[in-house]
Amino acid sequence: MSDGPEYDVDFREHPEEYEIGRGEEGAFKVQPYKDELLPLWGIKTLEDAEEGAEAIYERFREYKAREEFVGMDMARKYLQMGWTRSLRYAKYPGGRKYDDDGTEREPQQWYDEEKYRISQVYREYLDRVESDPEYQRRREAWEDG
Repeated sequence: MSDGPEYDVDFREHPEEYEIGRGEEGAFKVQPYKDELLPLWGIKTLEDAEEGAEAIYERFREYKAREEFVGMDMARKYLQMGWTRSLRYAKYPGGRKYDDDGTEREPQQWYDEEKYRISQVYREYLDRVESDPEYQRRREAWEDG
């Protein structure tokens, strides 16, 4: 994969170019999946999260039916991003983990109850994806190359 701001690859046409990476790495770069998933994703309100997480999970199921592992994994990344980002807002005012000088702020449990509930919505769907036997099988095969 390229180091540039966007990869110059259509990963649906060239899935062999995809690397799973760590965590949410590539979530804003891997096309056409970014354009398909990002509009569905939201953590502003609990309603946004419920609709977004369900829609992303439905896309996961569509990618699975079409045997598109890259799409399946990108859906996982967006669910994971919903979980981790909302959890950060739940613990830190304004979602800022570090002060301007780089000092880590003390987490407040739970600073924002709605963001905590949002994190749990995304976590539920993330758990479904990660425990899906087909996803596990395909991920293992992908990592084995």
